[in-house]
Amino acid sequence: MPGWNATHIPDQSGRSAVVTGANSGIGYVTARELARRGASVVLACRSAARGRAAVIRLRAEVPGALAEFLPLDLADLASVREFAAGYGQRHASLDLLVNNAGVMALPYGRTADGFETQFGVNHLGHFALTGLLLPRLRAAAPGARIVNVSSGFHVLGRIGPADADLVAPGLADAGGEHGYRRWIAYGRSKTANLLFTHELSRRFTAAGSPITAVAAHPGYASSNLHSGASKLEGPTLNSRVAAIGNAVLAQPTASGALPTLYAATAPGVRPDTFIGPRFGWRGAPARSWRAAWTLDDTSGELLWTASEKLTGVSYAALPR
Repeated sequence: MPGWNATHIPDQSGRSAVVTGANSGIGYVTARELARRGASVVLACRSAARGRAAVIRLRAEVPGALAEFLPLDLADLASVREFAAGYGQRHASLDLLVNNAGVMALPYGRTADGFETQFGVNHLGHFALTGLLLPRLRAAAPGARIVNVSSGFHVLGRIGPADADLVAPGLADAGGEHGYRRWIAYGRSKTANLLFTHELSRRFTAAGSPITAVAAHPGYASSNLHSGASKLEGPTLNSRVAAIGNAVLAQPTASGALPTLYAATAPGVRPDTFIGPRFGWRGAPARSWRAAWTLDDTSGELLWTASEKLTGVSYAALPR
């Protein structure tokens, strides 16, 4: 991995990819670099205007790029189902699913289906999307990959067997409006990304499936992820500090996308690997430390069972 950068991405010609949240930031860079190497990329974005603008920008930066926009609102399971159906009508297979989109430390809110926003968008939306696209991933195997983008902030929120509220509505509500701690809720959603990757990998192995599920995180990268809370709240001390940190300490967005691109394309990436910057918050891609609870089989199975119940999306073909 030392010195790995976007020029090391293998040829992706003939491969298809879906990148969620690809209209800006790390998601856009991920989609652009995959397209630059020949992949046919679907930019899955909530805003139609921003999604279409991103495709125009990408095609200008990468002449001849195979890129298209499809609407996807991860805060609405009906939209997730519509996206999966629309993708299936256009494409027979899917080689790469990058579950990149997310929200961070927002004030308390609920998705269209009544889930706490961060858990609903960051985990449940992607859990449902992955399950609904699984037939297309199977059609592309071997070589198909799923990349779940987590965060070093997963350490702020544990999910384990002691969480008696793991089934609906407890975890999906994160304690309700009056007991809400936004950073803990964010940490739990990022722990969920890692537990989902772990359990998905375990089930793929048990089923003898050649699909690889891995996770990545960008470290401290300059992006607009923190801006969602700022837009809702207006300027605050936290948003000002984040803006200063982005300007002074963060690595560029293109560097922040490298762990995701490595996880998505590098040969020999093992299932359930967690890829991040070499020095934790910046640097070339490397294996990343993760909390022990993100590798716990019991916690993974509990989260899986709860997620199937909450979303109504079943992975029935995968054994426990």
